[in-house]
Amino acid sequence: MEKIRALEIDNLKKTYKSHNAVSTEALKGISFDVKPGEIFGLLGPNGAGKTTLISIITTLEKPTSGDVRVFGESVLQNPLKTKTQIGIVPQEVVSSGFFNLEEILKYHSGYYGIKDNSVRINHLLDRLKLADHKHKMMRQLSGGMKRRMMIAKALVHSPQILLLDEPTAGVDVELRTQLWQFVRELQKEGVSIVLTTHYLQEAEALCDRVGIINKGELKYVGHTKEIISQLTQKKVSIVTNAGEKISFFLNKNQALGEALKEKMINLDSVFDLNISEGTLEEAFVKVLNT
Repeated sequence: MEKIRALEIDNLKKTYKSHNAVSTEALKGISFDVKPGEIFGLLGPNGAGKTTLISIITTLEKPTSGDVRVFGESVLQNPLKTKTQIGIVPQEVVSSGFFNLEEILKYHSGYYGIKDNSVRINHLLDRLKLADHKHKMMRQLSGGMKRRMMIAKALVHSPQILLLDEPTAGVDVELRTQLWQFVRELQKEGVSIVLTTHYLQEAEALCDRVGIINKGELKYVGHTKEIISQLTQKKVSIVTNAGEKISFFLNKNQALGEALKEKMINLDSVFDLNISEGTLEEAFVKVLNT
C-alpha cells in the first residue's frame, strides 16, 4: 500500500480576471507531491506563481480548478482541519504590536484551540535561542531574532508541514547556518518542509527534491542531485608541470581518460587536477532558458 503523501498538488489552476476582462493565468495545471519528512524546494523567478500556490495551500486563495490535499484531506473541503497541519513562515516579518514574545505565542496557540501550551512554547523559545528574550516585544529584537520568532510562531501548534518563504533573506551567515541546522532537525522529527528561496545554494544544501516553476508552469521536478547531474557538466581544471592552466567541461557520461585523450593531454604532464560538480543554480538557469 502506497504511503499517504504529506502534501499533494493536483492539477492546480488559478486565473485572475481584471476589470477590463483580461485574464492572467497565475497557475497552469501544477501537479506535484511532498512526502512525509521530506524537504521540498519550490523554486522560480519573481512572478512564477510561487506566492499564489502558497496562498492556495494555506486557504488564503481559492483555485480556479484543481485541488490541494494535506495528508489526504482536501483544503477546499476541510480547510479548518488542514490548517492545523500547516505552519507558515512568511517572507515579511509580521509585527505584533505591544505583546511580548511569550504572549504572542500564547495568543497564537489560542487560534488553534490550544489553551495551555506552555510546554511547547518554552521548548521552542529554548531551541530557537529566544528564551532570554521572551519578555521583549518584537520591535526590540534584531532582524535575526525576529526571523527566529516567526519560525517559533509557525511551529507553536506542532504542524506536520512547514512552509518556509525565503527564511534566510537578509540574515547573516551564522544565523543562516543555525536555521539550516534547525530545519534538518525538524526533518528528522518527521516534519515535511516546503522551502521557497532565491538563494539556490540553500536549496541545494537542504532539499531532497526541487520543483522549478516559471510563468505558472511546472518546468521540472526531481531529486536535487539528479537535476544537477542531468542538466549540468563537470568542470575539469588542470595545472601542468610547466605551470599551464587548462579548463574544460566533461560531456555527459564522458570518462576523464577519454576527455584527456581528446584534448591530447598526457597524464604524466599533469601536476594538479580538480573535478568540480555542476550546481543547482546552473541547472535552474538551464531549465528557465529551455
